[in-house]
Amino acid sequence: MSAAADWDWLIPAAHAERETVAFLRATVAASGAQGVVVGLSGGIDSAVSAALAVRALGAGAVLGVCLPYRTSSPDSLHDAVAVAAGLGIRCERHDISDLADAYLRDVPPEAGLRRGNVMARCRMIVLYDLSARDRTLVLGTGNRTETLLGYATLHGDAAFGLNPLGDLYKAEVRALARALALPARVIDKAPSADLWAGQTDEDELGFTYEQADLILHHLVDEGLDDGRIAALGFTPDLVARIRARVRAQAFKWLPVPSATFPGRPLPDIAGGF
Repeated sequence: MSAAADWDWLIPAAHAERETVAFLRATVAASGAQGVVVGLSGGIDSAVSAALAVRALGAGAVLGVCLPYRTSSPDSLHDAVAVAAGLGIRCERHDISDLADAYLRDVPPEAGLRRGNVMARCRMIVLYDLSARDRTLVLGTGNRTETLLGYATLHGDAAFGLNPLGDLYKAEVRALARALALPARVIDKAPSADLWAGQTDEDELGFTYEQADLILHHLVDEGLDDGRIAALGFTPDLVARIRARVRAQAFKWLPVPSATFPGRPLPDIAGGF
């Protein structure tokens, strides 16, 4: 772990909790929705999002959903159910195997990325259908680190109605999880999208979330060039790879390009339209 001084820029957990709970409460109230629905993966991000929603809205307004595929780890399902029970929220299980396999039979087994994206999008199909059933909003679970790195599936886990974690780095999510007294097993396990056996985020990325958080902070928040970041103790190759990834994956978080014509503005809903 890096020295404590390296992390003095982190948003304190108490402040993050206060602001995200207020955000959730205000956003759901303004929408007229009856609550939120969240996909529970058994991982830290979905657990923290669900816990914040419970604090903002009450357990009765939060539905947790387990969405396993046939190759998903049983441990992930166990942890997801445990999180729901600990938070006192309703929990449903919807196996996506048949839904995904109807298409995946034509996708080669070695095409892991394609298959994983299909699974992620099938999960979001289910969540949005349940949100329509219950008149709720789909709760996002992605953090700032994943967003900047593009480590999310468009129209999959990158789709949501609101997201309390979107501006928090992975380290800040971990601190929140501890402050919210979530299970140590969930906090300490290796992050994984659980899209195939043995898959972990950090193995796929080729670097740790700790490295990513620090470099992204210097790169994006402080605007330092590669040389200055490398001088802080990072290898030039790693800094260059992370910068290149942010550039290459920006299409996932930038506004979708759309042709516009003069004199056709959108209504200013926030301004009282």
